[in-house]
Amino acid sequence: MRKRTRRQLQGWGAVVAVLAAVWVAGNWAMVWPVLVAAGAIAVVGGAGWGLWRAHRIAVDRDRQWRAQEEAKARELSMAEVDALTWQDFERYVAELCRRDGCTRVVVSGKSGDLGADVVGYLADGRKLVVQVKKYAPERSVSSQDMQKFVGTARLEHGADVALFVTTCRAFTKAALGLAVRQDIVALHRDLLGSWVKGAHLATLIPLNGSGGGTRRPPV
Repeated sequence: MRKRTRRQLQGWGAVVAVLAAVWVAGNWAMVWPVLVAAGAIAVVGGAGWGLWRAHRIAVDRDRQWRAQEEAKARELSMAEVDALTWQDFERYVAELCRRDGCTRVVVSGKSGDLGADVVGYLADGRKLVVQVKKYAPERSVSSQDMQKFVGTARLEHGADVALFVTTCRAFTKAALGLAVRQDIVALHRDLLGSWVKGAHLATLIPLNGSGGGTRRPPV
C-alpha cells in the first residue's frame, strides 16, 4: 500500500513538473523578468550577508586584540616598568592609551620627534600628544625638559591634550608651574603607578598640578 502511494505521488509530481515546464515555455515573456529579479535579489542578499559576516569577524578580531592589549597593559608592576628600555616604555605608554579607548595611537620611536613620542586620539576625538621620559626614580623633570615640550606640543603637533609622562618621582617646582600655566598634564611616578594599576587616563588628567611627586623610597 505504501509503495503504491509513493509511486502515485511520484507520478503526480512528474505530471506537475511537465505542466509547469509547458506553462513556463508558453509564458516565457512573463516569467523571465521574475527569474532575473529573483536572481538579482539572491546575489545582492548573498553579497550583503558576506559583508555582514566579514564585518562581524573584523569586529570580533578587534575586540580580541583590544582585550589582549588591555591584559598586556595591566600585567606590569612599577618594578617591571623600571626594567623596560626607553623604547619599550614608549610602547607600553601607547598600550595604556589604547586600553583607555584612544584610537590611531602611533609610537614615534625615534630621535627628532620634537617631543611627540606617542600620538593618538582620545575617545572624544581630541588629539593626544605624549612626551615620555624614562628617568631613574630619584631624578626630577627639569624646567628645561618641560620648556621643550611646551614649545612643540601644540604649535608643532596640534595637541588638544598634551601629556608629559615620566618614571621619576617629581617635577621641579619650576617645571610643574610651567606645566600648569601651559595646560600640560604632568604625570609623575605616583600618577603613572595609578595608571598602570588600572586608573583611567580621563580620571588622571584633572589631577595635573596636584604635586610634583613624592620623595618616598623607590617601589
